[in-house]
Amino acid sequence: MSQPDKHAVKAYLLDLQERICVALTSADGGGQFIEDTWQREEGGGGRSRVLTQGAVIEKGGVNFSHVTGSQMPASATAHRPELAGRRFEAMGVSLVIHPENPFVPTSHANVRFFIAEKDGEPPVWWFGGGYDLTPYYGFDEDCQHWHQTAKNACAPFGESVYPAYKKWCDEYFFLKHRGEPRGIGGLFFDDLNAAGFEQSFALMRAVGDSYTAAYVPIMERRKALPFSERERQFQLYRRGRYVEFNLVYDRGTLFGLQTGGRTESILMSLPPLVRWEYDWKPEAGSPEAQLYERYLRAQDWV
Repeated sequence: MSQPDKHAVKAYLLDLQERICVALTSADGGGQFIEDTWQREEGGGGRSRVLTQGAVIEKGGVNFSHVTGSQMPASATAHRPELAGRRFEAMGVSLVIHPENPFVPTSHANVRFFIAEKDGEPPVWWFGGGYDLTPYYGFDEDCQHWHQTAKNACAPFGESVYPAYKKWCDEYFFLKHRGEPRGIGGLFFDDLNAAGFEQSFALMRAVGDSYTAAYVPIMERRKALPFSERERQFQLYRRGRYVEFNLVYDRGTLFGLQTGGRTESILMSLPPLVRWEYDWKPEAGSPEAQLYERYLRAQDWV
């Protein structure tokens, strides 16, 4: 099995962050990402880029982080005892885009690499990542494009990859306490290493490289659609589901907080404005009801 090349992964991730920011800045047409570099006392650091109050993007963040530690937190080794007593490095690019227009979906993407080492023993390593789409008002064309792009990215690695990662995404981005998915899914994978470093790295790159091809055309199609206060209030209500998932279930958020990561960067994924309403139900036959009835259901879009 080929040995992991941490430096190649880091170089790729930094370049990916740059390319995604360029593509999103162009699609937004008004805002600019502000860069914030930071260091972590326990080891490592990162490069956060945040865009607020753009022409389309109300709040968006594209973060690179590379954190190191002398030992894994107990909460992690309890589930993976093979990591006990090992120093670790975790690096990745994570992004969330919250547009202002309710007809433009929120999107999330993440690609990451983890390695735990101990002198005299082989390293334990894996890749993870994926992306998912959270519409407030659904369009079949957008759902089909999103999933077709994801399927195309996986195709060189075998016919079984997209169906497996799509199913994993549907199951992962599910709010158990609500009994509903966060959005229309996409791709999710973790613990990727069985095919060896080169092949695993190539698959992670394929997913990372395909994100803007999946999302930017949807943003371009929907960003000029007119909307009213009704749509805006529904968007803010549905953003509450996003907050609930990230704070209760998201592995990246929990890992970052448990390992002493930079809180501002970890919670960058949260939307700038959000609302909750007690026991709210959409009006029968409304576009809001259609989101629940048509789109918030695991299904084959391609």
